[in-house]
Parts: sequence; structure tokens; C-alpha cells
Amino acid sequence: MARGDQIYVYRELLNLQGVYEHHGIDCGDGTVIHYRKPSETVERTSLATFSKGNKVYVKNYTTHFIPDVVVQRAKSRLGEKKYNLLSHNCEHFATWCKTGISDSRQIRDFIPIISQMNTEKLYEPIAEAVRGSDREKADRMFNKAIADIKIVWDTLQPQYNQEVREINAWQKVAIKALKQNREDLARQALIKKEKYEKSATEKKAKLDRLAEMTETLVKNRMNLK
Repeated sequence: MARGDQIYVYRELLNLQGVYEHHGIDCGDGTVIHYRKPSETVERTSLATFSKGNKVYVKNYTTHFIPDVVVQRAKSRLGEKKYNLLSHNCEHFATWCKTGISDSRQIRDFIPIISQMNTEKLYEPIAEAVRGSDREKADRMFNKAIADIKIVWDTLQPQYNQEVREINAWQKVAIKALKQNREDLARQALIKKEKYEKSATEKKAKLDRLAEMTETLVKNRMNLK
């Protein structure tokens, strides 16, 4: 680790180890600039506050700004409050500081990760908090779980709806092409339709899984009351 490094630690989502990475910029003096939670503000904190006792890793790039520029870019955004999990998270911030490109690899992987999570494991820490008579903590964890599911749902559903429209549109193109004796165009249209059908089927399965997770969380929470 050195001044200007993009560093990260693994943080928990509902006590599930390693679900997401928290990124920041090492200032080289024992402090880190990062999108701090729960304030969701770009702050300069101690390395200990950033890591929370977790192992710190360095993200390496073949092309990047020199250390002083990286730190200066990070400082320029201190106090910023524009956090958004999908488009403006801690990794977007740190990657922009380091390379000039706002990108988050883990968000590209986020949808398949959360849509394949085990519902019962997601709920276990909530139940544990209730058993420990910490109702406020249980409610916070429940609301966070539902919010995380909603983020993925709100991303997937518009994509799924658009693909359904594409399927219908290419079906019409194929029919029209056949009526005009253009089997070549009809074949191409059906190939495109098949591509969208495959993608839509995958997204529908993920949406069904998210719906199941939500239903289970709600039912289990009601049973604990």
C-alpha cells in the first residue's frame, strides 16, 4: 500500500462475508478518502475506520494517474453526497480518482450474485437479532435486505420488459418478411428474436427468484412478531 493506491476491503451484506468490496484512495499518511457509510458522503478517515479490521487489498492498473494526482482528485470531491449503488458508488469514485474512468466491476457482477443468494441465509441474521431482543437492529437489517432486492428488481424489470417488446417486434418482422417471400430476412429476424428470448428467460428466472426472496423475508418477519 502506498500514497495514491486504490485500496479495498471486503464488507458484509447482512453478515454474508465477502458480498461486496468497499473502495477508497490511500492518502499515504494513514488516512483514506472514500464514500463512507452510513453517511454516504466522501470523507477522509483513518485507515482503521476504512478497514474496520478487515484485510486491505490494492487494486492494480496498467495505466493510471501519478499518486499526487490521484490524491488531489480524491480531495476535490470531499463532502460530495451523490452516492448511488448502481451508478455512483465507492468503487466508481475510487476508480475515477485512479484512472479517470468511473467504473464498478462489482456492479456488473452484482445482479447475478444477489439473485442467486440463499433466502434463508439472507434472513438468518435478522432472526438472530430478534432472538437477541434487538428489534431495532432486526428492522434495519430487514429494510436493508428489501432495499437491496428492490435495487436489483428495478434494474432487471425494465430490461426484461424491453426484451419482451423486442421479441414481439422481431416476430412481426419475420411474419411480414415471409409474406413478402423474403425468407432470408425472416430467418435473420427469428435469430434476433431467439437471442432476446434467451436473455428474457434468464432475467425472468432472476425476477422470480427475487420475488421469492422478498416473499420469504416478509413471511418470516411476520412470524417473528
